[in-house]
This record gives sequence, C-alpha cells and structure tokens, in this order.
Amino acid sequence: MTLNKLYHHNLGLLTDLYQLTMAYGYWKHRRQEEQAVFNLFFRKHPFGGGYTIAAGLQTAVEYLDGFHFDAEDIDYLGTLDGNDGKALFEQGFLDFLAELEFACDVDAIPEGTVVFPHEPLLRIRGPLIQAQLLETALLNIINFQTLIATKAARICHAAQGDAVLEFGLRRAQGIDGALSASRAAYLGGCHATSNVLAGKLYGILVKGTHAHSWVMSHDDELESFERYAEAMPNNCVFLVDTYDTQEGVKKAVEVGLKLRERGHEIVGIRLDSGDLAYLSIEARKLLDAAGFPEALIVASNDLTEHLIQSLKQQGAKIAVWGVGTKLATAYDQPALGGVYKLSAIAKQGEDWRYCVKLSEQLIKVSNPGIQNIRRFTRNGTFVADAIYNEALPPEDAWRLVPFENHFKTVDLPETLDHEDLLKPVFRAGKQVEDLPTLEQSREHAQKQLGAISGGCLRLENPHSYNVGLEKNLYELKKDLIQDVKQ
Repeated sequence: MTLNKLYHHNLGLLTDLYQLTMAYGYWKHRRQEEQAVFNLFFRKHPFGGGYTIAAGLQTAVEYLDGFHFDAEDIDYLGTLDGNDGKALFEQGFLDFLAELEFACDVDAIPEGTVVFPHEPLLRIRGPLIQAQLLETALLNIINFQTLIATKAARICHAAQGDAVLEFGLRRAQGIDGALSASRAAYLGGCHATSNVLAGKLYGILVKGTHAHSWVMSHDDELESFERYAEAMPNNCVFLVDTYDTQEGVKKAVEVGLKLRERGHEIVGIRLDSGDLAYLSIEARKLLDAAGFPEALIVASNDLTEHLIQSLKQQGAKIAVWGVGTKLATAYDQPALGGVYKLSAIAKQGEDWRYCVKLSEQLIKVSNPGIQNIRRFTRNGTFVADAIYNEALPPEDAWRLVPFENHFKTVDLPETLDHEDLLKPVFRAGKQVEDLPTLEQSREHAQKQLGAISGGCLRLENPHSYNVGLEKNLYELKKDLIQDVKQ
C-alpha cells in the first residue's frame, strides 16, 4: 500500500510554500541545472536517551517514487497571488513543474539502524530545485517515524522481554499519525497493535479484547464476562477494573473455569487503573490458586518506559504491557527536531563548492561535504562512528574528532571492522535497491540494539557513544568557518 493509494491523490504539494518560492527563484535565475547535496539529520537524541532508531525510509521511498506535480497541482499553484494581487508564479515556472521528473540520487541508512546526532539519515544529491522541494515531506516522514520507533525501543527495553502492545490509535495525531505510529512502534520492537488498518497495510499482528463499556452495558460484571466468553471463547482477556478489581478477577476466574469445561482457556485479565504493582501481585495469586498459572496479566493506563521500569522494580506480575498515548504521540517529546541542510553545490561542469551554516550555537553549525558515516566495530560491538567526506577520504589512518570533545582526536585502529552506513536507494531518480520488509527491519533493530553498550541503553543519564567528524572533514569544516568569518 503506497502513500498515494492511501490518500487517493498526489502528494507533490505536501510541502511548505517557501520551498516553492525558493524553487521559483532558482528557476528564475536559471539555476535548475546546478547540482546540490542535502543531508537529513537530527542534533540531539530524543527523550534524553543515548541512541535513536532510524525509521520511515520505506514511506519516504514511496513518496519519492511518486513525486511529481499533476494538472490539479499546477492549476492550484496558478491561483496563488503575491502581495500585489498578481500571480505568485509565472506560467513558465508552472510548465517547468508540470514536466519535472524526479532525477536525484538518494542514499539512506537502513530502517532499524541505531543512529546518532549529526549523522545523515538520508543524503539527497541531484538538481538543486528538486532536492530543495523534497525537504519538507522527507522531514515530516523521517522525523516522526524515527521518534516513535525510538520511543518504542525504550519502552520495550524497560519491559525486559515482555510483550508490548501499541494501543495509541484513539489518541494519535490524526489518521496518518496513527498509522505511522503503529508502523514505527512495531519496527521499534512492539509485539502488536490495536490498529486494525495498520495491521492490514503493514502486516502487523493485531490484538484487542473489550472495553469498560462492554461490562457496563450488562446487568452485572459476571454476566458481561459470560456473554463475552460465549461470543469470543478464543479471545478472552477480561477487563477486571470496572467496579472492584479483585472481585473482577474472581469473576474472571469463575468464567475461566466454565470456559475450560467447554474446551477453551482464558487468555488472561487486563488491569487499567489503580496500583498496578499491588493489583497485579494479588491477581496473580488468585489466578494461580484457581489453576490458571498460564493466564496473562495485561496492564494499560498511561504507561511509559519509566513507569514500566518502576513497576518491574516493585515486583509487578505483569506479562503484557499495553502502551497507547505516551507511545503513539511521543508524549514527553512530540518532535525529533530533524533538519535538512545543504552541504555542497556545483554549477554545471564545475567542482563542488562545500557549504557550512554558522550559528552562535555550536550544535547548529552544519557539516560540509558529501557525507557518509563509517561505523567501526569490534567483535560485533559498536566502537565509534566517523562522519567523513566521500570526496576526501583518509589516505591511510582514520582519526576521529568526537562531537563531545572537539580537542581530543581518537585514532581508530586498522584492526577494527567497519561499514559505511549510507546505502544507495535511488540513482538518477530510479530505485536501485529493494528495501527490507518491515519484519526484517524490526529484526535489524533488535540486532543493532544488542550491539551497543548497555550504558547507552539506560533510560536516564546514558553513556555518550563515540561519534564525530573524520579528521579531514573536521579540518575542512574549520577552514570553511574561517573563510565565512573573514
């Protein structure tokens, strides 16, 4: 299922107006043949964490594969006026857009890869106008899914191997927010989703039982459980906290015994309020005493990774965690803050001119060059990441200038294994590599998380991973900064 089919119309206008006004300026000054390199990256890990999970590439590829402006788009753009009441865009530019065919090279870090600040998740190289026009949509897609995949990974880490169910559809930011969140949460490690459309579109396992309204619609709680068991004998997870939780568990046991007589087994119970640690411990005692040691205790109620960690430490007997609002909305940090910066530009037939953006905030000074990331490993464990300029790689030894300490250079031994993280996806607008399936990307994420130090996985005060600029790129950046300041 592609984005275009999902929304039933072309997405060429999924952009900010200023992308089109800049494109018009480039066209007006006959710069459409200039080549440019843009990098999409983020500056800080979300949630105060020590790692981030790259996500959204499949969605981005679907968007890029269908990128164009159709007749309705062109007609609409023709209705836009400037401050003087005259047409914002002249007809020649609109004709140019109507004939535009996507022709960029795109390199990307595979979904599920653990990534770090300033590393380009995507590198777009091609005609300046096209690369500029792609900025907004790519940021929209990659920022959100990367954010949610990372949140899911943190929650699953706190759950210590227990199943985590994504329950965020009703609280997500609109239809696409819900679908993208379900997809990214599964990639980040969630076991299943309540979102049935996401299950259909992405092949994600769907899970769900009943709400309080089911219980309240019957004369009493016992009757509601009995009727549900009659209707769904193979899906009985009873929500037991509508009136009195411990009494609810006893009624679930009563119905569970009747189910067993008919050849079925109760799956478990769900707790959605109250002291989840205490109630789960007491519920476990009741279930075990009644002969249901395999019955699962599911918990929901505004769970976060920190609350799950706390409940684990309190000895809660919860086996499945239903996480909704705080996961699907990335409640404590609703945006990743990814950016899209120009790093090189070239007029037709000329060499690259490298670009750097200055700022009084050091973290906002951009990196120049045609960037890639070389990841160094030892025995399968991450050691360091070096962002380097493909046009100016080291001739022999690799030396890293970490972002955490710009004055300390780290030598990377030749004995280390290494891999370049950016992989070809498009060449001249044509997709050249098939992407992994969502399931494969999910498995990749789990392997990646197993390859970083445990200190980086900590929810609070995590270790900083060794990432920075390769020495040649660092010197290039320093020289460019000096040139700009003169």
